Amino acid sequence: QVQLVESGGGVVQSGDSLRLSCAASGRTFSRYVMGWFRQAPGKEREFVTAINWSEGSTYYADSVKGRFTISRDNAKNTVYLQLNSLKPEDTAVYYCAARNSRGMAVRSSEYDYWGQGTQVTVSS
Repeated sequence: QVQLVESGGGVVQSGDSLRLSCAASGRTFSRYVMGWFRQAPGKEREFVTAINWSEGSTYYADSVKGRFTISRDNAKNTVYLQLNSLKPEDTAVYYCAARNSRGMAVRSSEYDYWGQGTQVTVSS
């Protein structure tokens, strides 16, 4: 049973930073792609970034490129999302997801497991 547990969300001001964590358990994730998605009120869930666990290659949505950074710690089985220069439009619930494939994917339907989400609120 795969479990993904996010943490690190909070309320911050515009320009601040946060680091989200996603602790993964239940499988060996070396052949997985780990992704972060977000969903704002009244909007569809959207892709933020993803990382190939074994290779470390990454992919970012244009809206966060240069501000957000995804990384992983193999020893801790944890994926991180560093959010810098936060804007009010980054306000959303952020979800960690795991895809049982090494191929990058940006559609939520292509991910097999999901965490419960962590709220990020950015005030202006």
